Amino acid sequence: MKKKLFVSIICMSLFAVTFSQELANFRRTPIISPEIGEKTVTFRIRAPQAKLVRVYGSWMRSFDSSVNMNKDTAGVWVLTIPKPQPELYTYNFIVDGFSVNDANNVLLQRDGTRYLSVLLVPGDLTANYFEAGQRGNLHKVWYDSPTIGKARRMYVYTPYGYDSGTEKYPVLYLLHGGGGDEDAWVTMGRACQILDNLIEKKLAVPMICVMPNGNPTQEAARTLLLPETTYERGDPKFANLYINSIVRDIIPYVEKNYRVIASPDARAVSGLSMGGGHTLSVTNEHPGTFSYILPLSMGIRADQPDIDAKLQGVKKAGYKLYWIGCGNEDFTFEGAKLLDQALTKNGMKHTFFISEGGHTWSNWRIYLNTFAPLLFK
Repeated sequence: MKKKLFVSIICMSLFAVTFSQELANFRRTPIISPEIGEKTVTFRIRAPQAKLVRVYGSWMRSFDSSVNMNKDTAGVWVLTIPKPQPELYTYNFIVDGFSVNDANNVLLQRDGTRYLSVLLVPGDLTANYFEAGQRGNLHKVWYDSPTIGKARRMYVYTPYGYDSGTEKYPVLYLLHGGGGDEDAWVTMGRACQILDNLIEKKLAVPMICVMPNGNPTQEAARTLLLPETTYERGDPKFANLYINSIVRDIIPYVEKNYRVIASPDARAVSGLSMGGGHTLSVTNEHPGTFSYILPLSMGIRADQPDIDAKLQGVKKAGYKLYWIGCGNEDFTFEGAKLLDQALTKNGMKHTFFISEGGHTWSNWRIYLNTFAPLLFK
């Protein structure tokens, strides 16, 4: 009996210690990071044993621009900086030489194999990057791709009101760049938020947006841990494999399974970088499929002997809008200028939208925000 009582007392004591520790943790002052003020932003991270903690953010000029943080008496490292201009930035902490994300920030984005904490500074530029009042839905869709020879995944955005209505919608096919996948435009491009806001404000017509995986080696984003296939790029039978799958597999699936207007005048295609190359290829090889053509941060080479014939094919098939977007510091800018010159030479009406900066998501979000109101009107 005494033995049982002794064991009971020990168990109660352990429970009391554990509970008190949990209660202490519960009562610990929560860390707010990032804390966006009127003129400043404050970052915080609890790392009492660390010797040196720094912050690096994409608003800084280079990695060498990382800034040291200061440790308070509770072991929390703190840094307050002047609030950067409105934009979506990424950042990370460097704790004794090791890069870590902000554990107190729920806003993350995935860039290929990297996950980064996000600082979204409000303002006119970023107004459409926040959640709208009326929000559409995002579907993660599996479809068969006989052209590529596997089941594949794409994201399909449907606008607010789609599920409760009967009307048919035009479709924007939005293509990612190298290193990305079907998630890129959603996570880094804020495509759903931008379209939701533009549609709610009646600046853009309601549309469906299809975001495929542009890597024919993949079934879906690598986060699903699915096997990948290798292809010999020089083998003619694999030429234009992905862009052919857009026309032969993706468009038929979308037009069968969603309420869409099955007409070239209700189809737009746009892509950034590699996706800009896919945009040029799919419209050059399948003229007349899309009436709205919007390559971003991509152009042509000076030694493309067939470009005039390809563009004449697009011109003959007809189109409503040809819109090029590129930054004046982008490494593709010279190629974009060559495309602009080729379109002019072939008598093709178009817009060449030149922004500041380079090959960055900050530009590609601006482009989507700019050209979406021009579609299907």
